[in-house]
Amino acid sequence: MSSATSDAAAQRPSSAARSCTANRAASFTLDASILAALLAASSAPTPLYPLYQDQWGLTALTITVVFSAYALTLLVALLTVGSLSDHLGRRPVLVGALVLEAASMLLLASADGAGLLIAARILQGAATGAATSASGAALLDLEDPRRPGRSALTNSIAPVAGMAAGVLVATLLVRFAPAPTATVYALLAALFATQAIAVTFTPETARPHAGALRSLRPQIAVPPSARRALLAAGTAVAAVWALGGFYSSLGPALVRLVAPDAPLAAGGMVFFTVSAAAALTVWTLRRTAPFAAATGGALAVIPSAALSLLGLHGAGLPAVYGGAALAGVAFGAVSQGALRMMLTSLDKGDRAATLAAYYVLSYLSMSLPAIAAGAATQHVGLRTASHTYALAAALLAVAAVAALTASRRTAPHTADDHLR
Repeated sequence: MSSATSDAAAQRPSSAARSCTANRAASFTLDASILAALLAASSAPTPLYPLYQDQWGLTALTITVVFSAYALTLLVALLTVGSLSDHLGRRPVLVGALVLEAASMLLLASADGAGLLIAARILQGAATGAATSASGAALLDLEDPRRPGRSALTNSIAPVAGMAAGVLVATLLVRFAPAPTATVYALLAALFATQAIAVTFTPETARPHAGALRSLRPQIAVPPSARRALLAAGTAVAAVWALGGFYSSLGPALVRLVAPDAPLAAGGMVFFTVSAAAALTVWTLRRTAPFAAATGGALAVIPSAALSLLGLHGAGLPAVYGGAALAGVAFGAVSQGALRMMLTSLDKGDRAATLAAYYVLSYLSMSLPAIAAGAATQHVGLRTASHTYALAAALLAVAAVAALTASRRTAPHTADDHLR
């Protein structure tokens, strides 16, 4: 064999390795885009809520029911099918969930009243619950040993970046599209259908194993390796997701209350401010110690609540948007800190279940307080309900800082260093 032939043969393994690396990178990008698109679809209705209220005469309570129908159904999905991809594989779960997601978008586009809107959001919640844990776990499966922490960072930044994109695009379509309540959903349906097709061509990253039917029994399975971190950061997660739920469901109504003459787009942009600030914070703090990020985020809830109250007492939209920006900072810091604390040293078979448990806590914190606030507006008005919500969030943040500090003091110096 000639020297040239030998050299060519020696090159073949490295070429195959490069091809494998490229395929993993493409799969990673696809899974990240799926996670972002799912959360974009979840936030896209926010700028449309004022239109629904004007066209169909919906109350603030009805709007929070529409919002919470999605969140609560997502919770049920997480409790039942959240770990299904650990057993069946990521690919079949993602394909089925994305097809359902596309169908929910078409149902939203054709909605002509609260009933269809709620039905569509229920279908969307079921699909999103199945897909978020599967796509998030797939990102962890594709972790590059040369870039540790990249998957956890992507699991933190993709959702908030997606929420920001969904609100922004929907707000622009409200302003410029001839049929904004249909156009945004039609575009999302096409995107989800395309992603479903793309997933069928990706390699499976999980090893299917028995127990799929047993995994459908409602349960929250937090592995011991992640349990301590979830207990430490759980209150902080609850505080920031509760704030997110308020701005997502009642943010446009709050803008109308504070500034009745503001453009319609101003209502949608308040949640864009939250999600964009969250995405920027996740990226900025990507090298910050997880404990420090989570604690700092919990502390940011307090001035966020204070600014919201100032907005209701004469400071106007600048204070409301300032409070929304700080809420985004809190959301981003706590989310990425808590996820990094939880996802360190997880076994591959525990990834989807752990992410499902995290999202169960998150969406309970987002939906239940929002429903309570919507109901309160029927009896005491939005102003009083907003006061109560802001004060409750601030108190929850104080409790979160205390819980994180206590956990750090009691954590062994040789173990659980990822909490620090």
